[in-house]
Amino acid sequence: MAKKPYEPPKQKAGGQVFDSIFLLVLVYGALLLPLILGIAAPGTTPIKQTGTPTWESLHQNPTMAQQWKKIGYTPEKAAPIINQRFDYTIDPVGLLITIVVIGAYFFFVLKYSKKEYLEVFEEKFGDNGR
Repeated sequence: MAKKPYEPPKQKAGGQVFDSIFLLVLVYGALLLPLILGIAAPGTTPIKQTGTPTWESLHQNPTMAQQWKKIGYTPEKAAPIINQRFDYTIDPVGLLITIVVIGAYFFFVLKYSKKEYLEVFEEKFGDNGR
């Protein structure tokens, strides 16, 4: 007896709209929450400049200095930009939390989708697909 082909569950339009809005809120929340709570890394570290800045004291070669001049910058105006250094420090605790959250989500998706996956595999490959 042939089994009927797999048919995914149907979702009403209201459920799709709710899911879409809910996912958007989660994405914006995940992106903005660290900024709102003040737990985002500052990103840059200023370097103290002593004396009047020159292209040489800013470690700019003649070609770089020429490009700065083309866009209208003097050493004094470019110094605050050049002296802002990016901070590439990795927070091990934050990295570990991120790995755990992504791993837990992956496990959750696989665990609760197993039934549907097995139905699709059985339809495509028969009992040998397991």
